[in-house]
Amino acid sequence: MSEKLLQVLDDGVLTLTLNRPDKLNAIDEEMLEALISSLETAAADEQTRVIVLAGAGRAFCGGADIGQMLKRDAADWERIVDRYLDPIRSISAMGTPVIARCHGNVVGGGLGLALACDFRIGSENSRYCTPFVKLALAGCDMSAGYFLPHLVGLTHATDMMMTARFVEAEEARHIGLISRLVPDDELDDAVATLARTFADGPARTLAFTKHAIRRSLDRDMEAEFDYEIFAQVQCLQSEDHREGVAAFYERRPAVFRKDKT
Repeated sequence: MSEKLLQVLDDGVLTLTLNRPDKLNAIDEEMLEALISSLETAAADEQTRVIVLAGAGRAFCGGADIGQMLKRDAADWERIVDRYLDPIRSISAMGTPVIARCHGNVVGGGLGLALACDFRIGSENSRYCTPFVKLALAGCDMSAGYFLPHLVGLTHATDMMMTARFVEAEEARHIGLISRLVPDDELDDAVATLARTFADGPARTLAFTKHAIRRSLDRDMEAEFDYEIFAQVQCLQSEDHREGVAAFYERRPAVFRKDKT
């Protein structure tokens, strides 16, 4: 198991901790593969009755690792963008309840992971963002195009995805982005209490309930993911995206093209 993902199973509660605190737990390919493997194993493990997804250090997750956004061809980008959706697929498909422990930045792909979870418990210092358009990427990346409109409604989802602004914790609670908001020093207790409720609960009943909730979503998830992959592959190969990444590293405003071609 990679050191970039920590695993602790304690009395039915599996805690998976993204562990790149110096990079705000940015998801690189090694962490991604470790997360996919752990989720797939946990889904089939009867000893795992609830999963807590957490981040080490001062943030839940700052998104995908921009440093790995190298120049690639369309086929390679399609494979990579699709692969980054596999943890979302696992969380959605498994009957096991999954709780996101949200603190600090919950951004980009990190927000995508949190959106896929059944519960998002946020601390008062947490904040949420889909920053993709600032890098000239489609704002629907890593499940946001599917889950965000369902969770917060079209108006709030459009605001977040097209402006790339940060949503602070209280607003996140107000619009339904997070399930519960707690003081920073109560986050661990709140997550542990909820996890214990599920670990001690009727696993089969909870699985049926989760599947019923997921089935109630009126759009086809894989169809939306297909569009996310298509849109992002086009953007990843664009001149604007290269400019967005350069501006990010050079700490300057990006200068994007004005045409839509």
